[in-house]
Amino acid sequence: MAVMVLIVGLPGAGKTSWARRLEEERKAIRLTPDEWMDALFDTSEVDGRRWVLESEMLWGVAARALELGVDVILDYGCWSEEERDLFRTRAQQLGASAEIVVLDLPVEVLWERLERRNVDLPAATFPVTREELHEWSAAFEVPTAEEVQRWDRHLIVNS
Repeated sequence: MAVMVLIVGLPGAGKTSWARRLEEERKAIRLTPDEWMDALFDTSEVDGRRWVLESEMLWGVAARALELGVDVILDYGCWSEEERDLFRTRAQQLGASAEIVVLDLPVEVLWERLERRNVDLPAATFPVTREELHEWSAAFEVPTAEEVQRWDRHLIVNS
């Protein structure tokens, strides 16, 4: 049975690092929207296109891989329970196992990481201000115990 792993968290939480590690460990396909956004769109076109990219384009690739029995690592962020439920349900409907990795680090830790990253931005990343981080932190719906129990497997990282 193929496995879909959804990695969620705010910028600076380490989603892409986790995704890369799992990609190697599991010999899986890793889908990271920022890498696709950078290749497909001018930075001025990014707003409003992320959901279409994640929910339609990248999910199409993920679904086909799962149908073929290939594990998929989704490095998506997914700040709302509704989004996460959508991907979990889609994977399970395809007969795949659905796992979630929640990276829920303190905002101070995230800011320290982002501040360092902002100085020398890696490819396919974008600068984040402290104000944006606080705004996004307020919008992030941290998965509840009840929510993570709906997943086949889960891991919560708080530090």
